[in-house]
Amino acid sequence: MQKKVELIEVPSLNFLIIDGTGDPNTSPKFKSAVEALFSLSYTLKFMIKKGVSAIDYAVMPLEGLWWADDMTTFSIENKAAWKWTLMIMQPEFIAENEVQAAFKLVAAKKDLPRLKEIRFESFHEGPAAQIMHIGPFSAEGPTIEKVHQFIEAKGFHLSGKHHEIYLSDIRKGDPANWKTIIRQPYK
Repeated sequence: MQKKVELIEVPSLNFLIIDGTGDPNTSPKFKSAVEALFSLSYTLKFMIKKGVSAIDYAVMPLEGLWWADDMTTFSIENKAAWKWTLMIMQPEFIAENEVQAAFKLVAAKKDLPRLKEIRFESFHEGPAAQIMHIGPFSAEGPTIEKVHQFIEAKGFHLSGKHHEIYLSDIRKGDPANWKTIIRQPYK
């Protein structure tokens, strides 16, 4: 099931970010990157909630940017060549000093080898087209193609990296019901 493709303007937002390469289904580095990102994000959330400001907020979903050095090789048949950037958006009131304090707390409690690779920075995507994909990741092809065709039909050109926002917890639930925002920047 697919919804309608929409054009949006994505402003600069702050993220915890980590990069990697390889098949997300089999790469231990992918799994450890996800674990480190969520550990840091939840530690930051509870640190802020218990702190002076006592602000409670939801940890945002995992997001991924996907590409290959040679985009002609970017296919589901060759996931080992994939490159990725995983991100979790942070509220605008989060500051660098709070992120650094959360790093120290996580490092003291858990042995997460990829933790030190995470960075806190602003990411600006700008104009993009997006659509909601409902179903397993393996069935995203037609949805992605629909977004690309929409961009080209509007007279624009694809720009930047393929972007996905994972709204479902894939550890739970039927893959047929997974919700993923498929986003593609354009010029």
